[in-house]
Amino acid sequence: MNPIQAARAAGQQVWLDNLSRALINEGHLARHIENGVAGVTTNPAIFHKAIAEGQDYRPALDALRSENLSAEGRYERLVIEDVQRACDVIRPVFEASQGDAGYVSLEVSPALADDEAGTVAAARRLRAAVARDNLLVKIPATAAGVRAIETLTGEGLSLNVTLMFSLKHVDAVAGAYQRGLEKLAAAGGDLGKVRSVASVFLSRWDALVDKLLEETGGDTALALRGKTGVALARQAYQHYLARFHGEGFAALAAAGARPQSMLWASTGTKNPAYPDLMYVEPLIGQETVNTLPDATLAAFLDHGQVQPGSIGADPEATTAQLAALASLGIDLDTLGDRLQQDGLAQFATAFGKLLELTA
Repeated sequence: MNPIQAARAAGQQVWLDNLSRALINEGHLARHIENGVAGVTTNPAIFHKAIAEGQDYRPALDALRSENLSAEGRYERLVIEDVQRACDVIRPVFEASQGDAGYVSLEVSPALADDEAGTVAAARRLRAAVARDNLLVKIPATAAGVRAIETLTGEGLSLNVTLMFSLKHVDAVAGAYQRGLEKLAAAGGDLGKVRSVASVFLSRWDALVDKLLEETGGDTALALRGKTGVALARQAYQHYLARFHGEGFAALAAAGARPQSMLWASTGTKNPAYPDLMYVEPLIGQETVNTLPDATLAAFLDHGQVQPGSIGADPEATTAQLAALASLGIDLDTLGDRLQQDGLAQFATAFGKLLELTA
């Protein structure tokens, strides 16, 4: 049993944070799935890299330029084909897990982050265009996105909520999911067909907070470096357990609803001084997902150690870490909003570059 399979046995799905036409054409995606990878996530930066560097797209893009399409229309045609094919490759995982695993994510345009109606319309359109029930439409956890999540969940769409950084984001998204399920139940919909993951970003936290701690200086502050991402993930997981395994969700669960899974994103270590699996090995737990970029996935396969339930280890240390940050005036909710806006800006930049490629 390799580490990916061992994590799955411990209740966590490992997903690949990458997709390209070459990955599919050359059989790499199929081999990842054979190794136990149970899902695929994408974003504008991933597709920009794939199209900019991949020769596989050139014939299709040349053909699309002869059609009366916008740059965004050409982009969507390219990536929808990739997502459809990836959904088909991973379909056996979806069927074997009865819809718990085997998903591919496709994100709405970053330009819609503050446009509730536009997000809802785009999600419906992408869902219809891909036409695969193992698609997760990816929506950011902005205020407009949270309202869209409630609407779309109420219509039975399965979603991957992205760019979550703080406990405030986690609770808002979980509430939207639950209210959406209640609407779907009231309309007589099939709750068991809805899947939702809530993506908490980790490594960007330590990149930001470490800088603040170094500016503060002193042994107390410096001792807190490199621990914020894991502490926030563990805190978020406790909120997840309380909500989706508590009395408030019991009626929906009895009607067939699935709990929303916590997904760990941004899991490639940014500081080379830190362990390469610092956002993987400590965060293994039931009903969680960890989405890994290529290098982190390779490292996990090579030397990853799986300790079931590691996410619940040392809760006192988690509480102490977060309390110590607060005592230094580090407001995680405020910084979480800042990180979300930074992430949106990065995705918007990548999306703009994408459209330059397909113009």
